[in-house]
Amino acid sequence: MSAKPYKMLLLSLLFLGIVPGIVLGATSANLLVAGQHVIYSYAGLTPPASLLTAIAAGQAAGVIFFKDNIGTDIASVVASLKKANEASPLGLPLLLMTDQEGGEVRRLSGEPVQSAKAMCAGNTSAAGGTGAGENLASVGMNVNLAPVLDVYRVPGDYEDQYERSFSDDPTVAGECGASFIRAQQAQGVASTAKHFPGLGAATASEDTDAEPVTLNLNASEIQSVDELPYYSAIDAGVPLVMLSWAVYPSIDTVPSGLSFQMVFGELRGRLGFEGVTVTDAIEAGALSGYGTDQNRAILASAAGMDLILAARMDATQGASIVEALATALDNGGLDSLLFRRGTDRLAKLRASLS
Repeated sequence: MSAKPYKMLLLSLLFLGIVPGIVLGATSANLLVAGQHVIYSYAGLTPPASLLTAIAAGQAAGVIFFKDNIGTDIASVVASLKKANEASPLGLPLLLMTDQEGGEVRRLSGEPVQSAKAMCAGNTSAAGGTGAGENLASVGMNVNLAPVLDVYRVPGDYEDQYERSFSDDPTVAGECGASFIRAQQAQGVASTAKHFPGLGAATASEDTDAEPVTLNLNASEIQSVDELPYYSAIDAGVPLVMLSWAVYPSIDTVPSGLSFQMVFGELRGRLGFEGVTVTDAIEAGALSGYGTDQNRAILASAAGMDLILAARMDATQGASIVEALATALDNGGLDSLLFRRGTDRLAKLRASLS
C-alpha cells in the first residue's frame, strides 16, 4: 500500500473517530495513530493473544525478536503475526526485526558469523550484509537493527570488546557500514544504523542499557568522528537510524534519543537524514531519571523519535505505551502535526517492505 492511500485512510478514520479493534482509554482514532509508532516484544516462544489482537487492530508497528523468542519454528511464529496483520485496517506490512550484527551479537544462528570488526578488516562487509539479509528473510523478518556505526576509540572499550564497531577510523567505518547496508537491503531487509551520534567513546563499563552515560566530547569531535560514518550510510540509502541514550553535553543536556536538537539539529539538519528514527530500548537504565516507560516514550516522541522500541519482553509494555501516546495526542501533550509526519515516514517504510 502506498503512503498516499494510507494517508487518505488515516484522515478518514481520524475524521470519523472510528477505528475497528481495541479501544482503551484514549480515543480510538489516536490509538490507531499511536500504534504505528510502537514496536512490541514478548517473552518466550509463543506470542500472547493480546499481541495478536493489537496487531489485528492496527495498533502495533511490529515486533522485535530476542534470543529467547527464537526456536526451531520461528518462521511459523512470524507467519502467525503476519496472518494477524491481515485484519489490520492499515494494509501495511509489520516491521519484524532483530539484532543480527554478526559475531557475538546474533539472535538467529548462522550468518553473519564474523564480527563487524572482522568483516571490515577482511573486506567481507558486503558478504556479511548479504548473509544477514538472507538469514532474516528466510524466516520472514524484514528489519535488522544493524549495522553499528560507532567508531571505537581504544581496544577493548565498550564497542570494541565485542568487536561490534567496524573500525576506529570513521571513514573506514562508514565505507564498511555502507557496504553492509547495500548488500543487506538487496535481500529485502531494511538496515538500521546505530547508535547516533555514536557510542564509540564509551569505556568498557559505560553501558546505557544499565545506567546513565555521559560522553564529554566537544562538538567538533562528535561531528568529525562519530557522525562521519552516517554520511556514507545515508548515501547508501539506510532507512532507519537508532539514536543512543548517552548524553552529549556539548550538544544537549538530555540523552540523544530525547533531544530535539540531536534529532533535528544534527541528524536531520546537518546530515540531511529523511528516514525513520528509532529509539534504543525504552526501558534502558540510562533513562532512570525520566520516569515510566510511558513518560519516556512521550518525551522521545516529542523530540522527534518516530519509533519506540518497547523491548522489556512483555507485550503489556507496548500496549501501555500506545495508550500513553494516544492520550498525549488527545490532550495536546504531543504536537500532532510533528507526530503524524513520523506516521507518514513509518507508512512509507512499511509500504516498501514485505
